[in-house]
Amino acid sequence: MPLLHASSAETPPQPLDLRYSSQTIAGSPKLARAGENPVYKVVRTSRLYEQIVQQIEDSVLNGSLKPGDQLPAERDLAQRLGVSRTAVREAVKALREKGLVEAYSGRGTFITDGTSQAARQSFDLMVKIGQQDGSTHLAELRLILEPGIAALAAARVQEPELVTMREAVATMDRSQRDPAAYIEADLDFHLALAEAAANPLILSLIDSIVGLLREQRIKIFNIEGGPQRGQVHHKRILEAVERRDPEMARGAMRAHLEQVRQDSQVSSSGKSSGKHAPVGSRITA
Repeated sequence: MPLLHASSAETPPQPLDLRYSSQTIAGSPKLARAGENPVYKVVRTSRLYEQIVQQIEDSVLNGSLKPGDQLPAERDLAQRLGVSRTAVREAVKALREKGLVEAYSGRGTFITDGTSQAARQSFDLMVKIGQQDGSTHLAELRLILEPGIAALAAARVQEPELVTMREAVATMDRSQRDPAAYIEADLDFHLALAEAAANPLILSLIDSIVGLLREQRIKIFNIEGGPQRGQVHHKRILEAVERRDPEMARGAMRAHLEQVRQDSQVSSSGKSSGKHAPVGSRITA
Protein backbone atom coordinates (compact mmCIF):
# COMPACT_ATOMS: atom_id res chain seq x y z
CA MET A 1 0.00 0.00 0.00
CA PRO A 2 1.27 3.57 -0.51
CA LEU A 3 3.25 5.11 2.29
CA LEU A 4 1.60 7.58 4.60
CA HIS A 5 4.24 10.23 3.86
CA ALA A 6 6.35 10.13 0.72
CA SER A 7 9.68 11.91 0.59
CA SER A 8 12.19 12.89 -2.05
CA ALA A 9 15.79 11.74 -2.19
CA GLU A 10 16.92 15.17 -0.99
CA THR A 11 14.62 15.20 2.03
CA PRO A 12 14.94 12.16 4.33
CA PRO A 13 11.70 10.90 5.85
CA GLN A 14 10.79 12.32 9.23
CA PRO A 15 10.36 9.66 11.95
CA LEU A 16 6.93 9.18 13.43
CA ASP A 17 6.13 9.29 17.12
CA LEU A 18 3.37 6.73 17.59
CA ARG A 19 3.03 6.64 21.33
CA TYR A 20 -0.42 7.37 22.63
CA SER A 21 -0.78 10.69 24.39
CA SER A 22 -3.69 12.91 25.34
CA GLN A 23 -3.28 14.56 21.94
CA THR A 24 -3.17 11.40 19.84
CA ILE A 25 -6.00 9.78 21.76
CA ALA A 26 -8.23 12.83 21.46
CA GLY A 27 -7.39 13.70 17.86
CA SER A 28 -6.07 12.31 14.64
CA PRO A 29 -2.57 10.77 14.26
CA LYS A 30 0.15 13.40 13.98
CA LEU A 31 3.81 13.40 13.01
CA ALA A 32 6.41 14.03 15.67
CA ARG A 33 7.53 17.65 15.65
CA ALA A 34 11.17 18.55 15.32
CA GLY A 35 13.02 17.79 18.52
CA GLU A 36 10.49 15.29 19.82
CA ASN A 37 11.68 11.81 20.72
CA PRO A 38 10.52 9.44 17.93
CA VAL A 39 9.42 5.87 18.55
CA TYR A 40 8.76 4.60 15.01
CA LYS A 41 9.97 5.25 11.47
CA VAL A 42 8.05 4.58 8.27
CA VAL A 43 8.77 1.02 7.05
CA ARG A 44 10.20 0.93 3.52
CA THR A 45 11.72 -2.54 3.04
CA SER A 46 10.55 -6.08 2.46
CA ARG A 47 9.44 -8.42 5.26
CA LEU A 48 7.47 -5.57 6.72
CA TYR A 49 6.24 -7.26 9.88
CA GLU A 50 9.82 -8.04 10.93
CA GLN A 51 10.72 -4.38 10.46
CA ILE A 52 7.81 -3.39 12.69
CA VAL A 53 8.87 -5.92 15.32
CA GLN A 54 12.43 -4.56 15.21
CA GLN A 55 11.25 -0.97 15.65
CA ILE A 56 9.18 -1.85 18.69
CA GLU A 57 11.96 -3.98 20.19
CA ASP A 58 14.41 -1.08 19.71
CA SER A 59 11.94 1.33 21.34
CA VAL A 60 11.62 -0.98 24.35
CA LEU A 61 15.40 -1.36 24.64
CA ASN A 62 16.08 2.39 24.48
CA GLY A 63 13.29 3.17 26.93
CA SER A 64 10.99 5.02 24.52
CA LEU A 65 8.38 2.35 25.23
CA LYS A 66 8.02 0.99 28.73
CA PRO A 67 5.99 -1.82 30.31
CA GLY A 68 2.40 -0.64 30.55
CA ASP A 69 2.55 1.67 27.51
CA GLN A 70 -0.30 1.12 25.05
CA LEU A 71 0.30 0.65 21.34
CA PRO A 72 -1.96 2.48 18.90
CA ALA A 73 -4.92 0.57 17.48
CA GLU A 74 -4.18 -1.69 14.52
CA ARG A 75 -5.61 0.72 11.93
CA ASP A 76 -3.75 3.72 13.40
CA LEU A 77 -0.48 1.82 13.60
CA ALA A 78 -0.80 0.68 9.99
CA GLN A 79 -1.44 4.26 8.82
CA ARG A 80 1.44 5.71 10.79
CA LEU A 81 3.90 3.08 9.60
CA GLY A 82 2.64 3.17 6.02
CA VAL A 83 1.94 -0.57 5.87
CA SER A 84 -1.05 -2.86 5.63
CA ARG A 85 -3.07 -3.95 8.64
CA THR A 86 -2.03 -7.51 7.84
CA ALA A 87 1.62 -6.60 8.41
CA VAL A 88 0.73 -4.95 11.71
CA ARG A 89 -1.30 -7.98 12.76
CA GLU A 90 1.62 -10.31 11.97
CA ALA A 91 3.98 -8.07 13.90
CA VAL A 92 1.75 -7.98 16.98
CA LYS A 93 1.45 -11.76 16.85
CA ALA A 94 5.25 -12.09 16.73
CA LEU A 95 5.65 -9.62 19.60
CA ARG A 96 3.15 -11.58 21.69
CA GLU A 97 5.10 -14.78 21.05
CA LYS A 98 8.26 -12.99 22.19
CA GLY A 99 6.45 -11.85 25.34
CA LEU A 100 6.93 -8.15 24.59
CA VAL A 101 3.26 -7.21 24.24
CA GLU A 102 -0.03 -8.50 25.55
CA ALA A 103 -3.46 -7.90 24.03
CA TYR A 104 -6.58 -7.48 26.16
CA SER A 105 -10.02 -7.73 24.61
CA GLY A 106 -11.72 -4.35 24.58
CA ARG A 107 -8.69 -2.56 26.05
CA GLY A 108 -5.90 -2.78 23.49
CA THR A 109 -2.31 -3.98 23.18
CA PHE A 110 0.25 -3.09 25.83
CA ILE A 111 3.99 -3.39 26.25
CA THR A 112 4.73 -5.99 28.90
CA ASP A 113 7.77 -7.21 30.76
CA GLY A 114 9.31 -10.05 28.75
CA THR A 115 10.66 -11.68 31.90
CA SER A 116 7.17 -11.62 33.40
CA GLN A 117 5.81 -13.37 30.31
CA ALA A 118 8.54 -16.01 30.48
CA ALA A 119 7.81 -16.56 34.16
CA ARG A 120 4.08 -16.85 33.46
CA GLN A 121 4.69 -19.50 30.81
CA SER A 122 7.01 -21.40 33.15
CA PHE A 123 4.50 -21.33 36.02
CA ASP A 124 1.67 -22.43 33.73
CA LEU A 125 3.76 -25.29 32.36
CA MET A 126 4.86 -26.47 35.81
CA VAL A 127 1.28 -26.53 37.09
CA LYS A 128 0.05 -28.37 34.00
CA ILE A 129 2.82 -30.94 34.32
CA GLY A 130 2.18 -31.33 38.05
CA GLN A 131 -1.62 -31.34 37.58
CA GLN A 132 -2.68 -33.05 40.82
CA ASP A 133 -0.23 -31.08 42.96
CA GLY A 134 -0.54 -27.84 41.01
CA SER A 135 -3.30 -26.32 43.14
CA THR A 136 -1.52 -27.26 46.35
CA HIS A 137 1.72 -25.71 45.14
CA LEU A 138 -0.09 -22.53 44.13
CA ALA A 139 -1.80 -22.29 47.53
CA GLU A 140 1.55 -22.69 49.31
CA LEU A 141 3.17 -20.06 47.11
CA ARG A 142 0.39 -17.59 47.83
CA LEU A 143 0.59 -18.19 51.58
CA ILE A 144 4.29 -17.40 51.46
CA LEU A 145 3.99 -14.30 49.28
CA GLU A 146 0.70 -12.51 49.71
CA PRO A 147 0.54 -11.87 53.47
CA GLY A 148 3.86 -10.06 53.17
CA ILE A 149 2.63 -8.17 50.11
CA ALA A 150 -0.47 -7.07 52.02
CA ALA A 151 1.71 -5.83 54.88
CA LEU A 152 3.89 -3.81 52.50
CA ALA A 153 0.80 -2.45 50.78
CA ALA A 154 -0.60 -1.23 54.09
CA ALA A 155 2.62 0.66 54.74
CA ARG A 156 3.05 2.13 51.25
CA VAL A 157 -0.39 2.38 49.64
CA GLN A 158 -1.37 5.50 47.71
CA GLU A 159 -4.85 6.76 46.95
CA PRO A 160 -5.03 5.37 43.36
CA GLU A 161 -4.52 1.81 44.63
CA LEU A 162 -7.10 2.33 47.37
CA VAL A 163 -9.60 3.55 44.77
CA THR A 164 -8.97 0.43 42.67
CA MET A 165 -9.39 -1.85 45.68
CA ARG A 166 -12.63 -0.15 46.74
CA GLU A 167 -14.03 -0.36 43.22
CA ALA A 168 -13.06 -4.05 43.02
CA VAL A 169 -14.83 -4.82 46.31
CA ALA A 170 -17.94 -2.96 45.14
CA THR A 171 -17.93 -4.90 41.86
CA MET A 172 -17.61 -8.21 43.71
CA ASP A 173 -20.50 -7.24 46.00
CA ARG A 174 -22.85 -6.83 43.06
CA SER A 175 -21.45 -9.70 40.95
CA GLN A 176 -21.87 -12.72 43.20
CA ARG A 177 -24.02 -14.37 40.54
CA ASP A 178 -21.72 -13.29 37.71
CA PRO A 179 -18.55 -15.40 37.80
CA ALA A 180 -16.70 -13.51 35.05
CA ALA A 181 -17.21 -10.07 36.60
CA TYR A 182 -16.50 -11.30 40.14
CA ILE A 183 -13.31 -13.11 39.18
CA GLU A 184 -11.87 -10.18 37.20
CA ALA A 185 -12.63 -7.80 40.08
CA ASP A 186 -10.99 -10.27 42.49
CA LEU A 187 -7.85 -10.28 40.33
CA ASP A 188 -7.92 -6.47 40.17
CA PHE A 189 -8.04 -6.36 43.97
CA HIS A 190 -4.97 -8.55 44.40
CA LEU A 191 -3.03 -6.80 41.63
CA ALA A 192 -3.79 -3.44 43.25
CA LEU A 193 -2.26 -4.76 46.47
CA ALA A 194 0.84 -5.79 44.54
CA GLU A 195 1.02 -2.32 42.96
CA ALA A 196 0.59 -0.71 46.38
CA ALA A 197 3.61 -2.66 47.66
CA ALA A 198 5.66 -0.39 45.35
CA ASN A 199 8.13 -3.10 44.40
CA PRO A 200 8.35 -3.85 40.66
CA LEU A 201 9.66 -7.38 41.26
CA ILE A 202 6.62 -8.20 43.40
CA LEU A 203 4.25 -6.83 40.78
CA SER A 204 6.03 -8.77 38.03
CA LEU A 205 5.83 -12.00 40.03
CA ILE A 206 2.12 -11.62 40.83
CA ASP A 207 1.41 -10.65 37.23
CA SER A 208 3.18 -13.83 36.12
CA ILE A 209 0.69 -16.03 37.99
CA VAL A 210 -2.49 -14.14 37.07
CA GLY A 211 -3.52 -16.92 34.68
CA LEU A 212 -3.16 -19.50 37.44
CA LEU A 213 -5.07 -17.33 39.90
CA ARG A 214 -7.91 -16.96 37.40
CA GLU A 215 -8.12 -20.73 36.93
CA GLN A 216 -8.14 -21.25 40.70
CA ARG A 217 -11.01 -18.79 41.14
CA ILE A 218 -13.01 -20.33 38.31
CA LYS A 219 -12.78 -23.71 40.03
CA ILE A 220 -13.92 -22.49 43.45
CA PHE A 221 -16.47 -19.83 42.49
CA ASN A 222 -19.40 -22.23 42.70
CA ILE A 223 -18.44 -23.67 46.09
CA GLU A 224 -21.41 -22.95 48.34
CA GLY A 225 -20.85 -19.62 50.10
CA GLY A 226 -17.41 -19.17 48.55
CA PRO A 227 -17.91 -15.68 47.07
CA GLN A 228 -19.57 -14.48 50.27
CA ARG A 229 -16.71 -15.77 52.44
CA GLY A 230 -14.24 -14.23 50.05
CA GLN A 231 -15.92 -10.85 50.35
CA VAL A 232 -15.71 -10.88 54.14
CA HIS A 233 -11.96 -11.35 53.83
CA HIS A 234 -11.52 -8.82 51.04
CA LYS A 235 -13.25 -6.18 53.13
CA ARG A 236 -11.08 -6.96 56.15
CA ILE A 237 -7.93 -6.71 54.02
CA LEU A 238 -9.14 -3.41 52.59
CA GLU A 239 -9.91 -2.08 56.06
CA ALA A 240 -6.42 -2.99 57.26
CA VAL A 241 -4.81 -1.29 54.26
CA GLU A 242 -6.97 1.82 54.75
CA ARG A 243 -5.83 1.94 58.38
CA ARG A 244 -2.20 1.58 57.22
CA ASP A 245 -1.87 -1.37 59.61
CA PRO A 246 0.66 -3.86 58.17
CA GLU A 247 0.17 -6.62 60.74
CA MET A 248 -3.61 -6.46 60.50
CA ALA A 249 -3.28 -6.68 56.71
CA ARG A 250 -0.88 -9.62 56.99
CA GLY A 251 -3.27 -11.54 59.24
CA ALA A 252 -6.34 -10.74 57.15
CA MET A 253 -4.63 -11.93 53.98
CA ARG A 254 -3.43 -15.11 55.66
CA ALA A 255 -6.98 -15.87 56.80
CA HIS A 256 -8.28 -15.22 53.29
CA LEU A 257 -5.76 -17.60 51.74
CA GLU A 258 -6.62 -20.29 54.28
CA GLN A 259 -10.24 -19.93 53.16
CA VAL A 260 -9.19 -20.17 49.51
CA ARG A 261 -7.16 -23.29 50.26
CA GLN A 262 -10.13 -24.93 51.98
CA ASP A 263 -12.40 -24.08 49.07
CA SER A 264 -9.83 -25.46 46.63
CA GLN A 265 -9.74 -28.74 48.53
CA VAL A 266 -13.53 -28.92 48.45
CA SER A 267 -13.51 -28.21 44.72
CA SER A 268 -10.96 -30.96 44.09
CA SER A 269 -12.81 -33.54 46.21
CA GLY A 270 -16.33 -32.61 45.15
CA LYS A 271 -17.49 -32.65 48.78
CA SER A 272 -19.94 -30.27 50.42
CA SER A 273 -18.54 -27.02 51.77
CA GLY A 274 -20.44 -27.26 55.00
CA LYS A 275 -17.33 -27.99 57.10
CA HIS A 276 -15.74 -24.60 56.61
CA ALA A 277 -14.70 -22.75 59.72
CA PRO A 278 -16.47 -19.45 60.35
CA VAL A 279 -14.87 -16.69 58.35
CA GLY A 280 -13.82 -14.75 61.42
CA SER A 281 -12.21 -17.63 63.25
CA ARG A 282 -8.78 -17.37 61.64
CA ILE A 283 -8.22 -13.62 61.59
CA THR A 284 -5.10 -12.73 63.53
CA ALA A 285 -3.46 -9.38 63.96
